[in-house]
Amino acid sequence: MNKKENILSRVTVPKYKVDRRLGINLWGRPKSPVNTRNTKPGQHGRSLKKKRLSNYGLQLAEKQKVQFYYAMKEKQFRIFFSKAMRSRENVAQVFIGMLEARLDTFVYRMKWAPTIFASKQMVKHKHIVVNGKVVSVCSYILKAGDEVALRETIREHAKIKESMDLAERSVPSYFDVTNEGKTAKLIKVPTLDEVPYPIKVNPHLIVEYYSRKI
Repeated sequence: MNKKENILSRVTVPKYKVDRRLGINLWGRPKSPVNTRNTKPGQHGRSLKKKRLSNYGLQLAEKQKVQFYYAMKEKQFRIFFSKAMRSRENVAQVFIGMLEARLDTFVYRMKWAPTIFASKQMVKHKHIVVNGKVVSVCSYILKAGDEVALRETIREHAKIKESMDLAERSVPSYFDVTNEGKTAKLIKVPTLDEVPYPIKVNPHLIVEYYSRKI
């Protein structure tokens, strides 16, 4: 199988196990097991009935939820937060804005990939062009006005068309989409209220969590 054929091959990531661990349908997928099953991962999984959490527990849970949503490792997630902390603006807002401006997030929001994990593959395999140049770094930060496109070689790939037809997500309004959905510009970095999360997100709890660590 060549690289083009492997562009959206199955990624071995236990995304549904994450849903069950957190007790939520994190990515809003119709096949998530928490839609019909209320147990934690494993043969003898316990019920997902929520226990009363301490303030620290709530902060940790929120941090894990957002970190898993963007499929980021702790070190990189913390680096992004540290950069947001240096801003004179609302830290929670800046932090989420940075995560949404990541190239892999943009690819996911454009529905070129069915999952955030697949979007990372697409970027790493050099299938994405930014302002006319191939970019293979998932954490590349886009600026307002940047144009992102699928490379010509994979625009007609069946898996991409299949992903774009998925009804579970919509392309956000802060994208200017052209060329039948194969090219788009980032009009603006979204505010928290504009980000189309399928679950409730409270980044202020993440600020409180890391404030304990710094």
